[in-house]
Amino acid sequence: MSATPEPDAAAARVQMPHTPLPDYYRDEAEHQRFLRRIFDETASDYDRIERVMALGTGPRYRRMALQRAGLAPGDRVVDVGVGTGLLAREACARIGPAGSLVGVDPSVGMMKHAALPGVELRVGRAEELPCADGQADFLTMGHAFRHVSDVNRALAEFHRVLRPGGKLLILEISRPKGAFGNALLKAYMRLLVPVIARVVARERGTSELWRYYWDTIEACIPPAQIVAALEAAGFQAVRRHTEVGIFSEYTAVRPG
Repeated sequence: MSATPEPDAAAARVQMPHTPLPDYYRDEAEHQRFLRRIFDETASDYDRIERVMALGTGPRYRRMALQRAGLAPGDRVVDVGVGTGLLAREACARIGPAGSLVGVDPSVGMMKHAALPGVELRVGRAEELPCADGQADFLTMGHAFRHVSDVNRALAEFHRVLRPGGKLLILEISRPKGAFGNALLKAYMRLLVPVIARVVARERGTSELWRYYWDTIEACIPPAQIVAALEAAGFQAVRRHTEVGIFSEYTAVRPG
């Protein structure tokens, strides 16, 4: 039996979550500038559009995902890609006053709209987290995995920041397996949601953000490759749970 590779060795191999999307950016430097701009500019609309897009079911789904992943009262949490705090808000309710949460995001604009009393917000990227080794009992990332630059480097950082025995939860949207389901979701995300965004949003770039969301979903590496990357990064008990065929919950444990 071959030994599990060390996280640093896994991180040495650059793996993007999807190929570059020339409609939005041409290289990695431009990718980072695009992400900061689009999220900063649309932050004031983000929660409103999310509620419409998810038909108001988002909070309940996030609560259930955290429960399924084993988040417990008193846990120390690091939420990567905290954004406006949609996932962090539910995590805070579950960990209670005995727990703590640090939110990390490269978008200052998004974090300005995160109403999270008692939460420490830090500017940073998944590939270089501004967190100490082993500081978290639980690490979360909600629907931001598609936006990292290097899957392996990000997962190595998640492994580093979790304590031995700590748990990981990554929420992501995956393409449906069937052609009909995929076409239906594409029409909803690429056509209907941007129209809703233009009607509801205050900022002009909001419809562009939601078109970009679908394009990253469509181009993202398949779930089996994400599971393999988690295992290569040194995680154990790697699992993928799905809801309604598109909402993927990747859970894993840093070995004790």
